[in-house]
Amino acid sequence: MSLIRKVEIDGKTVQFEFNKFAKQANGSVMVSCGGTQVLVAVCAAPEPTPGLDFFPLGVEYIEKAYAVGRVPGGYAKREGKPTDAATLMARVIDRPLRPCFPSTYRNETVVTVTVVSYEVGYSAVTLGLLGASTALMISEIPFNGPVAGLRVGYEDGKYVVDPLEGEEGELDLNIACKRDAVLMVEAGCNFLSEDQVLDAIDFAQETMRPFFDMQEEIQREIGKPKWPVPPQLLAPTVVEQVRTLGHAQLAEAFTIQDKLRRYATLKALGRSLVSQIASEDSSLVPQVKEAFENAKSDYMRQMILTDRNRIDGRALDQVRPISCEVGTLIRPHGSALFTRGETQSLAAVTLASSEDQQRTDNLWGGDQKTRFMLHYNFPPYCVGEARMQRSPGRREIGHGNLAQKALSRVIPTLREFGYTIRIVSEVLESNGSSSMASVCSGTLGMLAAGIPILKPVAGIAMGLIKEEDRYAVLSDISGDEDHLGDMDFKVCGTRDGITALQMDIKIGGISRQIMAEALAQAKAGRLHILDKMETAISEPAKVSLLAPRIFKLKIKKDKIRDLIGPGGKTIKRITAETGIKIDIDDSGIISLVAPDEVSAEAAKALIRACISDPQVGEVYLGRVVKVIDFGVFIEIKPGVDGLCHITHLDEKRVEHVEDVAKVGDELLVKIVEIDKQGRIKLSRREALGQKPTVFA
Repeated sequence: MSLIRKVEIDGKTVQFEFNKFAKQANGSVMVSCGGTQVLVAVCAAPEPTPGLDFFPLGVEYIEKAYAVGRVPGGYAKREGKPTDAATLMARVIDRPLRPCFPSTYRNETVVTVTVVSYEVGYSAVTLGLLGASTALMISEIPFNGPVAGLRVGYEDGKYVVDPLEGEEGELDLNIACKRDAVLMVEAGCNFLSEDQVLDAIDFAQETMRPFFDMQEEIQREIGKPKWPVPPQLLAPTVVEQVRTLGHAQLAEAFTIQDKLRRYATLKALGRSLVSQIASEDSSLVPQVKEAFENAKSDYMRQMILTDRNRIDGRALDQVRPISCEVGTLIRPHGSALFTRGETQSLAAVTLASSEDQQRTDNLWGGDQKTRFMLHYNFPPYCVGEARMQRSPGRREIGHGNLAQKALSRVIPTLREFGYTIRIVSEVLESNGSSSMASVCSGTLGMLAAGIPILKPVAGIAMGLIKEEDRYAVLSDISGDEDHLGDMDFKVCGTRDGITALQMDIKIGGISRQIMAEALAQAKAGRLHILDKMETAISEPAKVSLLAPRIFKLKIKKDKIRDLIGPGGKTIKRITAETGIKIDIDDSGIISLVAPDEVSAEAAKALIRACISDPQVGEVYLGRVVKVIDFGVFIEIKPGVDGLCHITHLDEKRVEHVEDVAKVGDELLVKIVEIDKQGRIKLSRREALGQKPTVFA
């Protein structure tokens, strides 16, 4: 028998239905709000996977086309691989759940979130996260929940739940929390201040409190007994041997600032400890390796918390050395190289016509177009690895989306700058925060390409080391500080405010005080980076001569039909003759994308001639619509025809009109007279050897 629970939140009712759907899963629930319904099922292997030294968690977010009453596009007519948007939604659910599992739990676990019904204005990803946490709470799977999430916007000075998806408002915040701590934040902002962001987080955390109560109540009512959590299996003697034998060399290794040399030294030390401790008992090898990883983490964390000293000798709030270069590449329309410490991003910017916009099919907007794209690539060589590149994974898609979100707020409108814009960030070196380097290189590349962005944007990644009441907030974290630390908090913005942020943590959550300190420290670092960037370029350059040229014309709406012509014949002939692309807006604004100004001017002349009233001297390629004894009537424009007398059909005498022209033939004719009644007289004879000056 099904069981229903309802939670009222900000004027909306969220319904949870149990014991009805997917009952063979370890835990399942149907979560509904408005017309959006999300089915969540969680399953875990009953035994841990042997030999794993990590937690194998998988989160799938699946959007069904039937959820909005549509049939999938393409030939297959069924859902295929996840879209980038679905991949991003899966990450939003995965990131806050992952730190809530016991550290020793190694059972393969899969969370499947399926959107089975969708109504705009009721966020499916929020319901998916709520459902995932609730399903885990009532299952046998060990889980340190509950977790709740919300999408928050900012409208007319007030924070609101579930702003419309697909619309770029003042704020679009996805947040996940435990009862007293923030787990995950991801947001796009329209130059909001640090205090406004903190207030949004407070609003979300206070608003979602009823979800915690409901999950704890339903767990008490129908929750299954939890599987026992595996104990820490490291033998105390192994831990002590690793610390004793490796301490001096570990301390020496962490004085090496060069990443690859430090990694090589630590790897050699790890092999040495294995040979010393486990030479006679191979079963101890995994324990030695895990104990050594713990020793590395403990040493670095204490070095920062106690000595206030970082691996590379920087102060806690210090940014690594920065260098900026623009115009690095020869043929792209704009390019820049941004280097910060051992992290380097090469940005290449391409300008294109509106025809090159990205088309996407999603639940909330159907077929949508995007004129600004940022693609992030992380080739293996950027971290010194010898392996082949594959198609972008979740990490690449997520990092690229964050950088695109940060820069989208400063992109000029289509009326101000009529190009489609694509940025590709090639990460050439990585030692922490390559996504933030992509934001910086993207800004520099756009300025080099001549794009009049509103303001330069920079990004910085903040870290955290926390042990009980002691903590240290780190600016511009390196790879080790990210891997061995407790937080990765990326903040992007201009001098005037935040444009995007993303926070993930590995501990049970952080307080408002720590977040406020991290945001303040991030602002200081962001301003420092902007100062460095502006020494390379501070104003948009001229648009590259290699970029297509975009020109605009305004015509009357009733002339659009004349320009397009029957079946698009007129506009196709203009593009074929001049080599340009033409985009016509319903308002009558025409965008011409031309390889050069000469082609554009030729196209402008042809367009003006096509939409203007016929003039004496113009040459048309017309179509014969009627044949009479003394001549032919030729349509020179849709609905406009003229008479070509038999004496004007050819240079020589014509005995019979049919010898020269039949209905449907195309003839080159010139307007020789327009009488007071507007009747047009044409001459084929005078047009022979000429090219059309007007297409019809």
